[in-house]
Amino acid sequence: MKNVKDQVADALCTVTDNVSDAYPSDWAHFPAIQYTEEDNSVYERSCNKEDKAKVRYRVDIWHNESTSASALAVDDAVAALGLVRTMCQDVPDPSGLKHKVMRYEGIIDMVSDIVYWNN
Repeated sequence: MKNVKDQVADALCTVTDNVSDAYPSDWAHFPAIQYTEEDNSVYERSCNKEDKAKVRYRVDIWHNESTSASALAVDDAVAALGLVRTMCQDVPDPSGLKHKVMRYEGIIDMVSDIVYWNN
């Protein structure tokens, strides 16, 4: 397992300071961003050790006007880590806020720490 959660958090904080790995508590400051590590598992193993890890992150963006600019900024920030966006969609939100969900995945070489996409 390779922990890249701190790097994801730091990247998202370049978009806004209202970033959390829990449900947002500050609804007065937009955009609000939540990130969740959905998968961090062994991708490739040899000689009884993990050679590569697969990671997947979910990023939720809420805004009172539009999520578009924030989504573009999130995409640039997270892509700079080597993770690839695999999904992006608007989600109906009963609060009336705009809500977008994005997913990012990558394969991490445990020796070199290089993140790459293997499709």
